Amino acid sequence: MDPPVYDTLILSDVHLGSECSRARDATQVLKDNRFRRLILLGDIFADLNFGRLTKEHWKFLGYIRKLSNPKRNVEVIWVEGNHDQGLTDIMSHLVGVRVYQQYVWHYAGMRHLAIHGHQFDRLVANNLRLNYLGTLLYLRLEKLDLKGKPVARFFDRLNTRWLRMSTKVASGALFHARQHKADRIFCGHTHVAMQQERDGLHYYNAGGWIDSKPTFITIDEEGVRIHEYQHRTDHRDSSEERGDTDSAVAEFTGESGLPGDAEYESIGS
Repeated sequence: MDPPVYDTLILSDVHLGSECSRARDATQVLKDNRFRRLILLGDIFADLNFGRLTKEHWKFLGYIRKLSNPKRNVEVIWVEGNHDQGLTDIMSHLVGVRVYQQYVWHYAGMRHLAIHGHQFDRLVANNLRLNYLGTLLYLRLEKLDLKGKPVARFFDRLNTRWLRMSTKVASGALFHARQHKADRIFCGHTHVAMQQERDGLHYYNAGGWIDSKPTFITIDEEGVRIHEYQHRTDHRDSSEERGDTDSAVAEFTGESGLPGDAEYESIGS
């Protein structure tokens, strides 16, 4: 039986370029589901250093580019996150989608608003340099996260609980929703999937794709649902795909019109 067609599917915080990014699984979610609108809700990249992208990261970008083809009849929206800052000018050409600071749409008689959520995290919003240094530290800790050692993921949980403060992001988002007359507001940033209702306004967080329980959101006539991704055992092992790296990059750069022999190290450095 064919899967249902959702009005909207939302993915957040894939963190391409991070060793913890579950880009392959995120790509599989997009292939397994049907939807009219895809919202990439910020922090799709870990930082602007493209030299860290693996073959699976390039494949994710390549699939986004395929979805953005008008023949697919899928509206692809990219909402900028704090790790994506600086990509606005190039992303339209790179994957064929437009980047927004926030995105508003109407469905089922309700006003929906998508915004990454770092705007409601005062530490990040007011200290961009500290946020950048935190990213560098996190990426270095990831290198210790080998053979199942949970160093980087432990650090991320601390960052979520003590710095990003999920409840405060939720409160700020609900206040923002009221200001903009939105019935539902969707965020990422905290890597913690959750939902909250206050005075008839609904807040949803899409979670992230760097931990053991990645999540995504769907919206249809039955309402909003947060899904936890279930890993499929029929995926090819990465050792079987080692020869695919160059072809994945070549395919993506060829479709986007970028020079295939370029070394994509960093943007805006």
